[in-house]
Amino acid sequence: MADKPADNEHSSDLPGILGIIDSCISRLEAWGLALSVILMAVNTIANVIGRFVFGESLFFSEEVNRILIILITFAGIGYAARHGRHIRMSAIYDALPPKVRKVFMVCIAVISSICLFALCYFSIVYIEKVASSGRILPSLQIPVYWIYLWVPVGFFVTGVQYALTAVKNLVQKDIYLSTKVLEGYDDTEVEL
Repeated sequence: MADKPADNEHSSDLPGILGIIDSCISRLEAWGLALSVILMAVNTIANVIGRFVFGESLFFSEEVNRILIILITFAGIGYAARHGRHIRMSAIYDALPPKVRKVFMVCIAVISSICLFALCYFSIVYIEKVASSGRILPSLQIPVYWIYLWVPVGFFVTGVQYALTAVKNLVQKDIYLSTKVLEGYDDTEVEL
């Protein structure tokens, strides 16, 4: 796949304020994902050291990791869509002529976008139900629905990315996996 980053990985091809917003979201995704992975590693290592060296686990460690896993998962889907890194089952697609592949890519992006916006809506409904239940996390004593707030955000951002990919494929000659990634494969074959 041709997924070499542009000179500025966080720059946007969108005009005006949309480009600024897109660039900011890109930076927030990258920093948020990196920070979350680092925090999860530090939290897990601290818990292991506490358990085996001092005989006491961090009472909140499991809940913090649960929150970070949810954040990484749902911030990560937008990041993956932005960089054209979602798994594709493309054996039949790759065998099609370019014009048909372009039509398929637009349809795939539009359908994916619609599904993600629907999931965003359903996740908001779910969060409202969880919030009305009044449940709290036992160790951290925060409302459970707070940890799920990233779910609709991730679905929405990913839906927007797929919608932008559909538009990019409609207005450009080439076929794009995302707004920044052209379809294709790098020549990565190595002779031994």
